[in-house]
Amino acid sequence: MLINLDLESDEPIYTQLKHQIIAGIAKGLLKPGDGLPSVRSMAADIGINLHTVNKAYQQLKQEGFILIHRQKGVVVNPDGVQQADEEYRSKLIKTLHPLIAESLCRGMNEDEFLQLCSRLFKEFS
Repeated sequence: MLINLDLESDEPIYTQLKHQIIAGIAKGLLKPGDGLPSVRSMAADIGINLHTVNKAYQQLKQEGFILIHRQKGVVVNPDGVQQADEEYRSKLIKTLHPLIAESLCRGMNEDEFLQLCSRLFKEFS
């Protein structure tokens, strides 16, 4: 899986890395049980600080996307990602609410917003 980071972006590098790994899992490029490079190796491969990679990996671990074993290294969660529950849906609503509000303020209507969401969903099919 190729990682492309925008070092000029306002989005923190660890967040970009985390999102790209999640996208890789969603697209099936990374499958349950697949290994990821060690923190040190990933940092060297993409030319970023190892603490940045560590922060992304720790967040992915907390959210259940990866497991970090002392002997096996970093692997995509072999059991798969926990399915959406009420806690996740609540978090999703809190994330979407301001995005929808901003979209309305910028003149987008519901159909435009839903078409954009649909187009993005298709990227993962």
